[in-house]
Amino acid sequence: MSDATVLAGLLRRERLLVAPGVYDGLSAAVVARAGAEAAYVSGAAVSAAEGLPDIGLTTVTEMARAIAVVRRHLDVPVIADADTGFGDETNTFRTVRTYEDAGAAAVQLEDQVFPKRCGHLDDKALIAADEFALKIEAAVAARRRGTLIVARTDAIAVEGFDAAIDRAKAYVAAGADVIFVEAPQTLDQVAAIPSAVGVPVIFNVVPGGKSPEVSREQLEQFGYAGAILPAATVGAAFAAMTQAMSDIAGGSLVSGPVTGPRALFEAVGLGEWTARKEAARA
Repeated sequence: MSDATVLAGLLRRERLLVAPGVYDGLSAAVVARAGAEAAYVSGAAVSAAEGLPDIGLTTVTEMARAIAVVRRHLDVPVIADADTGFGDETNTFRTVRTYEDAGAAAVQLEDQVFPKRCGHLDDKALIAADEFALKIEAAVAARRRGTLIVARTDAIAVEGFDAAIDRAKAYVAAGADVIFVEAPQTLDQVAAIPSAVGVPVIFNVVPGGKSPEVSREQLEQFGYAGAILPAATVGAAFAAMTQAMSDIAGGSLVSGPVTGPRALFEAVGLGEWTARKEAARA
């Protein structure tokens, strides 16, 4: 069974699918060891790991490389952020093919003008709905392995809630398998989205962002199929590194829980590689 088929099944069950964000081999290994059923390759997290803000600066090549690295450690479906498709519908076609080859089970596209901005920043702009529908149609035509196409709209902040729902419906008509309405501003908006759309819907959990805090139980009650947690690992890493540097600046040579090198390397496959070497010499 393909990863895309597995993911489609996970999104159509009653229990919420939770996909933590990953962006490199270490974050993927940590998520894998935690037993996650799926993971989300976050464009924001990959941008941060490249030392860049999430304003459309990363490239399709950098994202595909991150997907391939993540897949070394994850045997579960990966949803991958493709921003605006990195261009028009022709670029979008190539992006889907590239992401598939890297191991993505789902490709997420959004209707912002390129270069995009993080969905929880201000001053976003959108392309026309019919123009984005062409990108969705190109994405559907490009897939060769049943890859799911996730259509994200950022229209709430630009055109209002009703327009966002209208756009979501148009993207479903163009062939999107999953809908992602970014940054609902009230709990009532969060609750209203799934029943208005008609296909599986995912929610973006961004602590400190523009959406209200919601629980897993609430999302299930509202009818969401999944929740992506793009900051789950990169946010934790940033907080821990910031604290470590503060401790060091304060005179310490050690910060936080002490984890020796073996524990770190075991997380990324030391035992497997050692066993492989021993087997080769046996």
